[in-house]
Amino acid sequence: MKSPLEQLGNIPVTAATLESLFPHIKGGNQKIRLLERDKQIIRLKRGLYVCSSEVTGVALSTELIANHLYTPSYVSMSSALRYYGLIPEEVFVMQSMTLKHSRDFDTPVGRFEYTRISKDAFSVGLTSIRKTDYAFVIATPEKALCDLVANSPGVNLRYPKDAALYLEEDIRMELSDFSQMDSAIFEAYAEVGKKADSIRTLLKLLKR
Repeated sequence: MKSPLEQLGNIPVTAATLESLFPHIKGGNQKIRLLERDKQIIRLKRGLYVCSSEVTGVALSTELIANHLYTPSYVSMSSALRYYGLIPEEVFVMQSMTLKHSRDFDTPVGRFEYTRISKDAFSVGLTSIRKTDYAFVIATPEKALCDLVANSPGVNLRYPKDAALYLEEDIRMELSDFSQMDSAIFEAYAEVGKKADSIRTLLKLLKR
């Protein structure tokens, strides 16, 4: 007999949604506790859950979870750069930007960190990655790099050589990959985001 949970796939859902799948059971909260105890669902935070991949047959997406855990937000910085294959190091924290206060969450599926960004800068350079049954919002490579520079203490790119050194040695990005980036996103970010001078230095390096 198929579990009603299978239809949820890997999309995070509220307690109310879970309870609606078992209308014949009184005391939905107790049912949720039993599902969690039996490891059929995973509690991400109070009132938000995701179904175990062993139940649904669908792999969990930490990017999708990040979007739902603290909204509005989008995946960015090292997490996005790693997703695109632009930096070699594994990233063990899912980094996102949010319009709300900065906040961190430790969950059974990993640590999620959210950094506040201004409303004007939030909307620059976002994209949606579509999979078979779901989609998540993530920064474009250019936006992810801007967010990383803008929110890394001690990073001050005064000259193009500083920018090249940062890319090659600090985050180990290939300059050949950087050279393919869209200058328009850097220009837009420099108008509204933090560390505008450093972003403009990246732009100078890009236009060489």
